[in-house]
Amino acid sequence: MSEPALEEKITRHLDSLTEVLDSGAREQVRKMVNGLSGAEIGDLLESLPPAKRLAVWELVDTSLDGEVLVDVNDEVRAGLIRDMDPDELVAAVGDLDIDDLADILGDLPDTVIREVLASMSRQDRERLEQVLSYPEDSAGGLMDPNVITIRADVSLDVVLRYLRARSELPDVFDQLFVVSRDGRFKGTLRLSDLLTRDPGLTVSELMEVPPSVIPVDMSASQVTTEFEHFDLVSAPVVDADNHLLGRITIDDVVDVIREEAEHSVLTMAGLDEEADIFAPVAKSAVRRWIWLGVNLVTALLAAMVLYYFEPTLDQIVATAVLFPVVMSMGGIAGTQTLTLMIRGMATGQVNPRNTGAMFRKELAVGALNGLIFSVLVAAIAWYWYDSVDLGLVMAIAILANLLAGALAGFIVPVVLKRLSIDPALAGGVVLTTVTDVVGILAFVGLATYIILGH
Repeated sequence: MSEPALEEKITRHLDSLTEVLDSGAREQVRKMVNGLSGAEIGDLLESLPPAKRLAVWELVDTSLDGEVLVDVNDEVRAGLIRDMDPDELVAAVGDLDIDDLADILGDLPDTVIREVLASMSRQDRERLEQVLSYPEDSAGGLMDPNVITIRADVSLDVVLRYLRARSELPDVFDQLFVVSRDGRFKGTLRLSDLLTRDPGLTVSELMEVPPSVIPVDMSASQVTTEFEHFDLVSAPVVDADNHLLGRITIDDVVDVIREEAEHSVLTMAGLDEEADIFAPVAKSAVRRWIWLGVNLVTALLAAMVLYYFEPTLDQIVATAVLFPVVMSMGGIAGTQTLTLMIRGMATGQVNPRNTGAMFRKELAVGALNGLIFSVLVAAIAWYWYDSVDLGLVMAIAILANLLAGALAGFIVPVVLKRLSIDPALAGGVVLTTVTDVVGILAFVGLATYIILGH
């Protein structure tokens, strides 16, 4: 479903639900809500103010509670958990897949964690500990250790009888994993081959080496790239000795893609993607202080430069009218380069081997655009104020600031990444400071010396 269609669906559900809630028809609300998937219920709960959210949460079927808790963000989940008693929580999370349980285990009260662990088999506890031992944003943190494995020397008929004997099969199930007796990964058997080929054939005769085998320490973003490049539905996860540890499925990858998209958008504004949009006013305000404060400091820096040239502004009114044009053009040019760099770094397209070529290309683009727009803006300034000198100042300032924007857009994310600072979080603030300061210095400074002659 496309993004606009999804937004329309959520809005439609939210409008209908709010109308029925206001009417007090609880049973109608219950029927409406429980006709949705867990993910849809999660989206709705995140879209409701706290009082209505808890009222709807009470009406959700217990069979859906666990799936909903997995799908909502951290802060909303914490609020829902506070509204549940321990027995409800144990029942809600008891049937979750190991990888989903690992995602929310840290948010559960200690008493609930102990009960959940006590109710699990020894094998499942070991699998849960294994997933928790890896970073959350790694293949190990994403994987589901509960996999179906088979041997290479058995026939397809044996495999079919083995599957029929199992009580259940995984939800996303496109292939079986072939392992040796010591658990080393050897290949995969496609479900389509298992169902359509001669049952007398052995697994080794149809076994394939998959296009991608995921190392357990691979980053989550690189995992999404592997799934994209090879059109995967599922993929095996192995350790350094090629032992099969688990599998990653496409639904896990979609979650990562969505989280990365939200992270990129919100961190560029200094916001937390795990925050509740209906968090208390004071709490929300405090969260935004840091980047508002940083922005204030950088804005004051630009203002100090402008203050130094105040006499020029007093004598040449045109500079006060035109210098925002210079800063705006540089800011846009820098943002374009910054966005390309951040995206390229996230996807692995920008790396130490090609940064030189990328630098030369962005510098050339900045120079070409600078030349074109400097001539255009200079002509406008000359036409408005009938001043060749002012047109010349505008031309040089526009060229200088577009070049500065291109340079800053390239250099800032590279430096921030080396300092282990998220470029999406701090890059925009640093870039704005650079283009504002360079724009003011170039335009008002040149006006001071060219037009006023001092």
